[in-house]
Amino acid sequence: MRGHAHRAPRLLPWTTPEGKPCFLLPSDGTGYVSRLADRWEAEQLGTAALLIEDAERILAARTWTPGELHLLTVELKNSLATTHRVAESRGARLPAPAYEPDDEDDEGDEPDDDPEDAPASGRHRP
Repeated sequence: MRGHAHRAPRLLPWTTPEGKPCFLLPSDGTGYVSRLADRWEAEQLGTAALLIEDAERILAARTWTPGELHLLTVELKNSLATTHRVAESRGARLPAPAYEPDDEDDEGDEPDDDPEDAPASGRHRP
């Protein structure tokens, strides 16, 4: 396990029956549990993509019942929590940036400060 001592444990995409996080000690990423976690994360992200399509379809119809809207909200919340967990796990495994982030605000001149500068695909649709 030489060369992995400096890396943090990997947050796995599942929890214990008590809801506590599960971690995997650092490795080269080719072990059984690492591969299982990679497949599980891919499946969770795929499910989130399908749920987004379902939400767009349901909301576009504008004929939902309160029960359908409640179920959609619960499913979206669960999917968002899962996707957030995947993002945290993957982000924790990224190398630290080679620079220090600039904490000073330059009077809002950054392009990402203006919603009009955002790509069209990232904008909220009414």
